[in-house]
Amino acid sequence: MTSEFTNRLKVFRAERNWTQTDLADQLGVSRQTIQALEKGRYDPSLPLAFRISRLLNQPIEAIFVA
Repeated sequence: MTSEFTNRLKVFRAERNWTQTDLADQLGVSRQTIQALEKGRYDPSLPLAFRISRLLNQPIEAIFVA
């Protein structure tokens, strides 16, 4: 699935000095899921997008840009 969105997930993750594994563990997903999200190869489900938003304390619109 190709992404219709760009995202700033990697930027927000890096600002917190988190690895992909750190973020994946906190979200309950695999590191491969985080990698696919960051590369735009996978669009998150709405529940996952909301979990990411809450964890990063950012509005969804700041993370995922159409």
